[in-house]
Amino acid sequence: MEELLTRTQEREEHSQGQVQQEADQAMATRLQAAAWVQRGQLRHPAGLSVQKISRGIDQKGILANRVAVVTGSTNGIGFAIARRLAQDGAHVVVSSRKQQNVDQAVAALQEEGLSVMGTVCHVGKAEDRERLVATALQHCGGIDFLVCVAGVNPLVGSTLGTSEQVWDKIVDVNLKSPVLLLSQLLPHMEKRGRGAVILVSSLAAYMPLVELGVYNVSKTALLGLTKTLSLELAPKNIQVNCLVPGIIKTDFSKLLYENEAIWKKLKEYHWVKRIGQPEDCAGLVSFLCSPDASYITGESIVVAGFSPRL
Repeated sequence: MEELLTRTQEREEHSQGQVQQEADQAMATRLQAAAWVQRGQLRHPAGLSVQKISRGIDQKGILANRVAVVTGSTNGIGFAIARRLAQDGAHVVVSSRKQQNVDQAVAALQEEGLSVMGTVCHVGKAEDRERLVATALQHCGGIDFLVCVAGVNPLVGSTLGTSEQVWDKIVDVNLKSPVLLLSQLLPHMEKRGRGAVILVSSLAAYMPLVELGVYNVSKTALLGLTKTLSLELAPKNIQVNCLVPGIIKTDFSKLLYENEAIWKKLKEYHWVKRIGQPEDCAGLVSFLCSPDASYITGESIVVAGFSPRL
């Protein structure tokens, strides 16, 4: 046994520095995740196991055996995206701010025979982002896709009348958190050979509403972020694109589709025939994660029943 250990150590000493660094990073991540489990901060949904998420399900589909992390994915557009990615073969890690919502979403998707797990993550909190990354790596072994759906709009009102505190909250969650989360995931995505990042903006980026104030600004900034990141990550074979939903029937959008004046204007000027459904967005995201979209990057694609652009 001592001779075997000696030979192993000699081989390790001759390994490349980069390989050793990656091994150390992976070990640190596993230890961190284990510490969270021990402290009770990382709670697994009933019936979840490492084998189930990574090997227990024979995945088929265009995204077979790929791993997707989807923020804000326990309802609405995020939930529909998580479901579609899993239906197309991916292992999916869902997340949102409340444990109850995570448990319900995971249970619903697992009942459909889909390979999913979940953890609580408030994307505006560094510790939650770290836990999300550690959870995905611990149970899935790697990460291929990041879909940033989580967003916030705590105030309906004018831009100039918005307090600095509200500005910070909206910018932190809607704009900064995707960048900070991606920076943590990027080393692991690079190892997979190809990856995809999908940011989620809003029709308000092209057609701002006075009532949405700072939210308009944050969602417009995501269009620029998509362009910038696509340039930075193209050499790494990671595509970055942006989903731009119109009025979709979700709790988050009630302010818009239950406002008769706004809805009437859209129907009259843009010939919108119906309110969009979360599933209208999900297929596009799955496509952008697939090999069929490997030559598409830096695009912001509107799903609104019409086009606000030339």
